[in-house]
Amino acid sequence: MYESNYKPFQIFNGKRVLITGHTGFKGSWLTLWLTNLGCDVAGFAFEPPTQPSNFEASGIEDCLQNHVIADVRDYPALIRTIDDFEPDLVMHLAAQSVVKRGYEDPLETISTNVMGTANVLEAVRQYGQPCGVLCVTSDKCYRNKEQAWGYREKDEMGDLCPYGGSKGAAEIIIHSFRESYFPVKEIDRHGVWLASARAGNVIGGGDWTDHALIVDCIKSFHAGEKVIIRNPHAQRPWQHVLQCLSGYMTLAAQLLEKKDTKYCSGWNFGPLPGNELPVIDVVKHVAEFWGFGQWEVHQNRGGEKREAQILRLAIDKAIWQLKWKPCWDVEKTLRQTVNWYQEYFNNSQSIREFSLQQIHEYESAMQSVDRETAERWA
Repeated sequence: MYESNYKPFQIFNGKRVLITGHTGFKGSWLTLWLTNLGCDVAGFAFEPPTQPSNFEASGIEDCLQNHVIADVRDYPALIRTIDDFEPDLVMHLAAQSVVKRGYEDPLETISTNVMGTANVLEAVRQYGQPCGVLCVTSDKCYRNKEQAWGYREKDEMGDLCPYGGSKGAAEIIIHSFRESYFPVKEIDRHGVWLASARAGNVIGGGDWTDHALIVDCIKSFHAGEKVIIRNPHAQRPWQHVLQCLSGYMTLAAQLLEKKDTKYCSGWNFGPLPGNELPVIDVVKHVAEFWGFGQWEVHQNRGGEKREAQILRLAIDKAIWQLKWKPCWDVEKTLRQTVNWYQEYFNNSQSIREFSLQQIHEYESAMQSVDRETAERWA
């Protein structure tokens, strides 16, 4: 355990935060980070979606004030949980988050991502008490035109695949609730500070999702097998899970501060330009940091469903209005990710402490960036 001295996050100390999706990859890291900041955290989610899972490996259940295993589509369960816990902040991460699974089961994907979001917002409305609400969607919410420049927060919603369509629809639902029930001009009346966050290509230790590039590499290299690559030239703007979560938390801190309604809107979080790498280069870096590794390219020949070749987010709004900035470049991100998995395989009993150490390292990086920015503008 370490003591955080990152001042922008001190507001979380003593706050009551409900996280939906706390058993997932990002949700488990977020729970660990917030509880270490002194939050009382309740979780609402399915059982861990993978085996193994970061939730179990890092002993996240021990961190929780309340651990509810339920479906985000179960509206009565959400109502009971929110009423019983009385949160200061709701962070909605529960989702069907795999593009390929969206093609295989579009109804589950749409019902979870769209109706699940609507259920959370309606439960908050019925709760009737002041609180902050941050709904996490995805970079796939945007209609992807394979453009070279990044998508901005006001660009067109709704990608062409079922997963992306569900995330675009979720953003529309969030907007409609904000306009109809939680308008910023009447915030003194209803007291709900509602925002959404969009990010993608998030990697880091503890992810065991099927069909994820880094996970496929780690599993194959650990087993002494070749990893199969199907889209070697597809480029992605990779970012570490802690970088992504630092953006969510920076935005959530503003919702808790309740000083400016401009934060009640949609926000992009991603790496700085120049952190895009094609899949083949990522595999080579992971093999280098792992110490060895082989791969084999099975080029797609039209048999698999459409997947975007490139999708970038413009993060100017977060940089200038939130004063948030990415801290780890793609090489540091990949190295830290590989380090986590090596620690897990070598000494899984200490993985929670190792994860806290990485959180501490990222907070230190944020402090350094803040100092450099302050000195530059002094």
